[in-house]
Amino acid sequence: MTLSSAPLDSTVWWAHTSSASERLLRLLDRSERERQERFRLQADRDRHLLGRALSRLVLADRTGCAPERVAFELRCRSCEDKARTGAQAPPGVREEPHGKPVPTGAALGWEVSVSHSGEWVVLALARETPVGVDVERVSEARDLAGLAGYALADSEQEAWKAMPEADRTAAFFGYWARKEALLKATGLGLSGGLRRVAVSAPDARARLLSWEGGGGPGAAWLSDLDGGPQYRAALAVLTDREVRLTVQPADRTADLLRG
Repeated sequence: MTLSSAPLDSTVWWAHTSSASERLLRLLDRSERERQERFRLQADRDRHLLGRALSRLVLADRTGCAPERVAFELRCRSCEDKARTGAQAPPGVREEPHGKPVPTGAALGWEVSVSHSGEWVVLALARETPVGVDVERVSEARDLAGLAGYALADSEQEAWKAMPEADRTAAFFGYWARKEALLKATGLGLSGGLRRVAVSAPDARARLLSWEGGGGPGAAWLSDLDGGPQYRAALAVLTDREVRLTVQPADRTADLLRG
């Protein structure tokens, strides 16, 4: 087996919001604590706190450094692409730092992605290979017909509408999780356009089928993740190699957060 054909390792950590604790605030930097204070709802504070604290603890464990030495830059690929073309923000508009967290300093070379929904926070990690993860709580209360027009490519909408009505809600969020994981891996996020990305049907093995326009990955490994019956989740790794996936369950993550 050659190095290029060897499996690439990726790890996913699941964290339950019950693991959030005020003592984790010490792991946040100043800008992260300021953002933490702006959240009005406790559930949003818990999810943000867990995502940032877990990222530092996992990367500190992998690099053998103190969590305080793990730093991040937020990079928005859409904004970077606009800047390269000379596009500028309107006068007087100052955007907050945003985008995908990119490890720097002691953790340089690692790639992370964080997502949260409902009671779950999920973190994906890989070495020198872009990753994207997404988790979505299945919700009956949303306007799915309207969302399908916004999120699903034409071929996906046809397949979705042909499904039994009872299966459509869960299937829609399965589509969404796969597509957003891919967009997050590229660094584009939702601004990249969900309809541009077409993936396999939720009851089939997860695959990227097509990507309209520029910005798509040269290769992508895609897999569903098990978030329980009320959630749909997916992981994307931008590689042409097989991925050896390790999943750390919530109890293992809780041990790390307590330690």
